[in-house]
Amino acid sequence: MQPLADTLGMVTSEAIGPRWLDETEMRVWRAFLEANGRLTQRINDGLKAAGDMTLDDYEVLVHLSESDAHRLRMSELSERLLHSQSRLTQRIDRLAGRGYVVREKCPEDRRGTFAVLTPAGLEALRATAPHHLGDVRAALIDLIEPHEQAVLADVLERVAQSARLSDA
Repeated sequence: MQPLADTLGMVTSEAIGPRWLDETEMRVWRAFLEANGRLTQRINDGLKAAGDMTLDDYEVLVHLSESDAHRLRMSELSERLLHSQSRLTQRIDRLAGRGYVVREKCPEDRRGTFAVLTPAGLEALRATAPHHLGDVRAALIDLIEPHEQAVLADVLERVAQSARLSDA
């Protein structure tokens, strides 16, 4: 495969241009992009089949299920999920329409709103979780040798930490 810099007719000297990816670095980047896209699609398809929900829906329910009293401020949930407030509002509206969450005003701060997991939402999560975990294992975890798992976790955590710092 011809390097992108050559294809674009660009100079590859770091002194006068961007630091282009070498062949191995390009493999890392492209494999990451493809794996992320295909894995997300596979997990979404599995969640649709198992419980007629998306990965975004599932993640909302998981975060609420893991929080105290199964509730989080909408602003905190938005930050955790990396969703804009409007995107989260739409997601919560859809989940509320299904009876999986409700909104409650924050008693300490009238401007604040909580998203609260309902018993129906918890049941939907419980029903879907075994299928989801099976898909995660088949699509990712079981493909990684046990001795590679800690290394990959370290690398991905470092990348995520760097991205968090860039967003701040």
